[in-house]
Amino acid sequence: MQKLLIIAVLTIVLSGCSGFPGVYKIDIPQGNVVNQEMVDQLRPGMTENQVRFIMGSPLITDTFHEGRWDYLYSKKSGSENDEGYIRERISLYFKDGKLSGLNGDFRPGGGKSDN
Repeated sequence: MQKLLIIAVLTIVLSGCSGFPGVYKIDIPQGNVVNQEMVDQLRPGMTENQVRFIMGSPLITDTFHEGRWDYLYSKKSGSENDEGYIRERISLYFKDGKLSGLNGDFRPGGGKSDN
């Protein structure tokens, strides 16, 4: 009985070890994948349908500001040797159903901003 109790305690303790050698951890991506090529295709005055065709459906539509769409992406790497945690966001603003501006980690015709 004592051996069984020791084995059970050791199993519980070792199962909680996150750095246990040989354990594979998966990457955990969440949200909308947005890249610079997609943002470069956006033009002021585009309709919501045209923007949705390029960017996909937004992750968040702000209920308090109907003309705002938010695209969020995060990725937690399972590997200790990788970048770790990536977080990107971009907000698109519409006025009268037309794209009027954007704000976030990407800039049209450029690269990612240093926010």
